[in-house]
Amino acid sequence: MLSIIIPTKNEEKYLPKLLESIRRQSFGDYEIIVADNNSQDRTREIAREFGATMVQGGLPGAGRNHGAAEANGDIILFLDADTELVDIDFLKNGLKEFEEKKLSMGVPIAITEGNFLDKLFFRYWNYFVASSQFVKPLAGGWCIFVKKELHQKLNGFNEKLMLGEDSDYAQRGVKFGKFRFMLDLKIKVSSRRLKKEGYLKVALQDIGHGFYLLTHGKMDEKNIVGYEFDIYDDEKKEK
Repeated sequence: MLSIIIPTKNEEKYLPKLLESIRRQSFGDYEIIVADNNSQDRTREIAREFGATMVQGGLPGAGRNHGAAEANGDIILFLDADTELVDIDFLKNGLKEFEEKKLSMGVPIAITEGNFLDKLFFRYWNYFVASSQFVKPLAGGWCIFVKKELHQKLNGFNEKLMLGEDSDYAQRGVKFGKFRFMLDLKIKVSSRRLKKEGYLKVALQDIGHGFYLLTHGKMDEKNIVGYEFDIYDDEKKEK
């Protein structure tokens, strides 16, 4: 069984698209666990309509850990709520590649339906992930395949990190298992953060994050690059 874990907070706009894309998959041996951080919209109701198990969430790292604690599968797939599986064989092909390459952790190519700048941003992200995978792996929390036993060995994501908990997770994981960029797999990721915060700000945050990881080896347990959490809460208010 595959355990799909989705951290959420006020995701009534995006969550149905993701859950519907999971429902359309050719692979059906999975469970969905939604770790919700006290949503004030219909997020929990939508999750239950799709048969998801609900657990208490928190910031993304904590939500993923809470979901993983309830997982029954040998392999875990962490997904952000604003992603979408555009290929109906995404799960089947992902698990096949995971097994054939004897992976312990893997991340796919990230794509977006945004404009030219959005696509350029993700193209460079993919380049950095691909080029760093053998040295100091990076990971986007929007989609991570991982063996449950490795997650447990790592004691999950570092919940004290305010940024970069996904790449920290990958860099700790590679010490105990094989990490790879999954070149035959694509996940659609929303460009809403780019729209909300602006291209320059996001680029500076990610450059600052990468430079700090390079010079310090890991992220400090503080928000050193000014990342704003809960930046999508006002999406509900705008409706």
